[in-house]
Amino acid sequence: MSKLIAFTISIACLTAPTLALAQAGDADAGKKVFNKCMACHNVDTDKAKVGPSLKGLIGRQPGTVEGYKYSTAMVEFGQGKTWDEALLKAYLPDPKGMVKGTKMAFPGLKDPKDVDNVIAYIKTFSTAN
Repeated sequence: MSKLIAFTISIACLTAPTLALAQAGDADAGKKVFNKCMACHNVDTDKAKVGPSLKGLIGRQPGTVEGYKYSTAMVEFGQGKTWDEALLKAYLPDPKGMVKGTKMAFPGLKDPKDVDNVIAYIKTFSTAN
């Protein structure tokens, strides 16, 4: 029985890195997905558009870009949080559902692959990746 357990653990250890890579996003594909976001957001400059710049998003507290007027809902949502992959994966499929009262009109990215890819792309413009 202990040999079976050891074998099972060995297989799990060998396949875990492969599973993690399979879930990682593709920044090049994410650049294409980001086209859906470009009308309102920049990622390569600090300049705000209709929405705040997403440059440096990873590692930043939601609702805190200097000079951008966020909704009260987004400011309250951001308290005690930091944008990271996990929070973005929860937020991007349904921004209005997660932050009731946000000014953001975007309905979200429904395909989990698009979410992973756009996060990978945004990470290339963040120092805390």
